[in-house]
Amino acid sequence: MNRKTLVLPAVVGLLAPVLAACGGSDSGSSGGDAIVVGTTDQFTATKDAPAPLDPAYAYDVGTWNILRQTVQTLMIQPRGEGEPVPEAAESCGFTDSGNERYACKLREGLKFANGDAITAQDVKYSIDRVRAINAEGGPVGLLSTIDTVEAKGDRDVIFHLKTADATFPYKLSTPVAGIVNPDDYEKKKLRDGFDVDGSGPYTLQSDVKNDSLVKATFTKNPNYKGTLKVNNSKAEMVSFADADAMGKALAKGDIDVMTRSMSPEQIQKLSNDSDNSVDLVEMAGLEIRYLAFNTNAPSVKSKAVRQAMAQLINRGELVSKVYGTQAEPLFTLVPASITGHSNSFFNKYGDPSNAKAKSLLAAANITTPVKLTLHYTTDHYGSATKKEFEILQKQLNSSGLFDVSIQGALWKDYIPAERKGSYDVWGMGWFPDFPDADNYLAPFLDKDNFLKLPYRNSKIINNLIPASRREADRIAASPDLTQIQDTVADDVPILPLWQGKQYVAARDDVTGTAYALNSSSTLQLWELSRGVSG
Repeated sequence: MNRKTLVLPAVVGLLAPVLAACGGSDSGSSGGDAIVVGTTDQFTATKDAPAPLDPAYAYDVGTWNILRQTVQTLMIQPRGEGEPVPEAAESCGFTDSGNERYACKLREGLKFANGDAITAQDVKYSIDRVRAINAEGGPVGLLSTIDTVEAKGDRDVIFHLKTADATFPYKLSTPVAGIVNPDDYEKKKLRDGFDVDGSGPYTLQSDVKNDSLVKATFTKNPNYKGTLKVNNSKAEMVSFADADAMGKALAKGDIDVMTRSMSPEQIQKLSNDSDNSVDLVEMAGLEIRYLAFNTNAPSVKSKAVRQAMAQLINRGELVSKVYGTQAEPLFTLVPASITGHSNSFFNKYGDPSNAKAKSLLAAANITTPVKLTLHYTTDHYGSATKKEFEILQKQLNSSGLFDVSIQGALWKDYIPAERKGSYDVWGMGWFPDFPDADNYLAPFLDKDNFLKLPYRNSKIINNLIPASRREADRIAASPDLTQIQDTVADDVPILPLWQGKQYVAARDDVTGTAYALNSSSTLQLWELSRGVSG
């Protein structure tokens, strides 16, 4: 086999309609041992976050990748690119010209994994439950345009929206809209621990040690009824402390597939390696990294401080020294391949300049050097994160205008601290809920933004975001989306850094790896199966 396989999004998109038509729960192999997938994602239940896998709370790529295997949604993103298609629903669509009434009809004979029938009331219960719990830092903001949910009979669900939302079908394809059994999930209380019950392609058995999920076993759900072709009878996800440990497990044959997050060095080595027992698959990715600001904090309350940082940071140097060809500089929150992208930060600041940054601070009467701490997570985005922040520190400090220190923390401690407002400046990554510019803007800038940022811009919230959502043609939404991005570049509540590719490494007897991740970094275990090595 070729050492590196490149999956082209355009080709994937062309294949998707044909392949989706082949779906159904009866497909796939029924024999063979489990396909074992490694990850560095950590899943821990803590006092501050006791319910990491509840759809009303979970809101990171790792937990969502568990939920997508187990909890079914009305809609689903297709195998390649394109607009969402029905999954638990038989059909869905807007029934008015204003994109404010969205109706779905459930498939006949839908059942939860335990055999209980699924009705429209269960869908209504699931959506209303997320909104009622309103978990801090959770995904409830994705449902913010819903006014009421109506269940008619056993199979019809109607969503009445507060305002037009052309992105609503995408939102119904995410785990926040997962259908759960009222017998297993209380209406106003999160479900603690690592149990998940749904109607997705797999059931879940969790192996928990010291309040952490160390292995998740996914077994094909015999009651699943949807569009997906399930190509294996069992898959396992094993959590590793770091990329090195995961890589050694792959080399020894203890795991079959290695996903996020591999180190840049591992990817480079696998790309150049002549060993034919492991294949590296490169796929287009929509992951971004950024710095977030607590704009109420004294150290960064002045816009001039944030603008000076935007003027100084050299994204090209950062990417080349840490990630090489595995990432590219990003000058806005919206990735380059998404409709509505605009290079707003480059348009405003141009190339890095100490002189311009000095002028910005002087004009605002800011005393230099400005003392700051940049916070980052040590274990969630891969081992390269520390090096990335060391370079950011050096770039800012070498200007003489900043006195920056850096501090790392484990993800289980990092997120609660961030949500409590303990950080002035902190680094985060974003894997899109769905591939639309709205999902790179509204989650950070709307009044119920998931980071709980204090920054508020009334024009963005009350005019620009609603106006962009009225446009079913996303190209027509570009002027509003561009204006949002230009405002972010001027106010700098968030500072985008880079956009990354994504990779899967697998032993050469595993097939389906080209589709193991979609562009939104959704893990699709059902695509994997065993073939012939060599």
